[in-house]
Amino acid sequence: MSDSLDRLHQAVLAAQAADPASSRTARLLRAGRSKMAKKLAEEAVEVAIDTMHGDCDAMVRESADLLYNLVVLWVASGIHPKDVWMEMERREQLLGIAEKLPKERPDAPLRERPDAPPRRKVIALDRSRVRKRR
Repeated sequence: MSDSLDRLHQAVLAAQAADPASSRTARLLRAGRSKMAKKLAEEAVEVAIDTMHGDCDAMVRESADLLYNLVVLWVASGIHPKDVWMEMERREQLLGIAEKLPKERPDAPLRERPDAPPRRKVIALDRSRVRKRR
């Protein structure tokens, strides 16, 4: 599978120079990371919905769309698939293939690009403390 994603990555890189009028990928790349992230999220939701409906054929199609949009976002962010494979290998060595790293790991910070903005924490509000405005 990594070969397929590597080939897709190369095709998306090539599409950066393509005419947006004739290339959907070039249009998406020029739309900006916010649009690309939105498309990625939409595809992820479609995979989840198809999963809940038990539609395996649709899950396969939507998963391919999800991977396509992920690779487009990687290209826009300067991430190469080998970076992801290296992280997966690191996690496998630490925790085993099926494990996901906990969110807070002071002993193993993720490599951040020097130009990347600082990460933001997401804080859930306690709904009982939120007052409605009248």
